[in-house]
Amino acid sequence: MSRDTDSGCLEFVADCRLRMATDLFTHVWDPVVLAALAAGPRRRRALRAMIGGISDKALTEALHRLDSSGLTERLWYAQSPPRVDYALTPLGRTFADGPMRALADWVTRHGDELVEAQQRVRSTYT
Repeated sequence: MSRDTDSGCLEFVADCRLRMATDLFTHVWDPVVLAALAAGPRRRRALRAMIGGISDKALTEALHRLDSSGLTERLWYAQSPPRVDYALTPLGRTFADGPMRALADWVTRHGDELVEAQQRVRSTYT
């Protein structure tokens, strides 16, 4: 495995940090859940309602992946009935405010061009 100290790696090998970071965007619901939690901690039901269109299973899987990555955390409150909130960790906040914000800014500026390009390609295949 060859590595470059500036970029993290030269090849996209399994333990490359760049590959690990781009994997955070590969699951369709993970960035959506992170964006929803950027507004602040949410209970599961409120999070699911805020997102809309996500199944309970998909939400469970996304929260598990994000928790395993250290981007979110479960906040458990000992009350009756017990209450659990989900929140961004400090690492999750840097991801939401950094690369996700940059991607949102880019798509705001270039989203129309992206849609047009996709439509152009689709029309050539039909």
